[in-house]
Amino acid sequence: MLSRLLLSFIAIFFKLPLFMLHGLGGLFGRIAYQFDRRFKERIDANVKRAFTSLDRNDLKKLTSLAIREIGKCLMEAPAIWFNAPQKNFRWVKQCYGWNYVEAALKKKKGIIFLTPHLGCFEITAQYYAHFHPITVLFKRPKQKWLANIVLSGRRHSHIHLAEANIQGVKQLMQALKKGEAIGILPDQVPNEGQGVWAQFFNTPAYTMTLVSKLAESSKATVLIGFGHRLSKGQGYEVFIEPLGSDHSPQGINDQLELLIRKHPSQYLWNYQRFKKPNK
Repeated sequence: MLSRLLLSFIAIFFKLPLFMLHGLGGLFGRIAYQFDRRFKERIDANVKRAFTSLDRNDLKKLTSLAIREIGKCLMEAPAIWFNAPQKNFRWVKQCYGWNYVEAALKKKKGIIFLTPHLGCFEITAQYYAHFHPITVLFKRPKQKWLANIVLSGRRHSHIHLAEANIQGVKQLMQALKKGEAIGILPDQVPNEGQGVWAQFFNTPAYTMTLVSKLAESSKATVLIGFGHRLSKGQGYEVFIEPLGSDHSPQGINDQLELLIRKHPSQYLWNYQRFKKPNK
């Protein structure tokens, strides 16, 4: 009953125009930073760890921008979940690098899309699903009511969800065998035994080995997808580029770091990227 009521509220509230949601999100981010001590400490620590060369004023400026973007991220995700797919597609104003997708599809070996916690990572799968099916790996939230909302919101005729377990990995492999695309958050912390420690912004980060294993076994093309959030709620730009030849955990971290350094304010700096893995 509670989850149905929440679904109804979310579905109505998040029909607001994107510029209003982003405006509210920016305000929410600033309020959370002021009053949520753990939220503030995590962001401050991660930004300072990543950008050791910045002075105090530049760190403050970057943090100020980042907390607004984090708030926008929290507001836009439910809107994308509950929008009609066609509306989400219209929010994407431009896509750069689609030629890499076309080249990969011709090989019929599948595509592994890596979408880090950067910008709007919900919009990239939605955009791709407008043209072709994609299977997306996800971690089920621990709270049942939240899991119901997320699962309901992420349903899409061309988006198939694969839970982060053995069965989910089998789904990913089956999609690649059919020459389809899969989506993975490569900077998501895997469970113990499913990753290795690799450097990420000058700090050891437990990094999944799943991507390198899938790439090696399937010979799929590995691409990075990034949904750049435009200012003033104007929408998004989708950027697609090849990962490169190094599919190792360290190689992936290096490429992600390069991309994040180009758009540092849009990374989800409150994410516990450097935590110890769960057992």
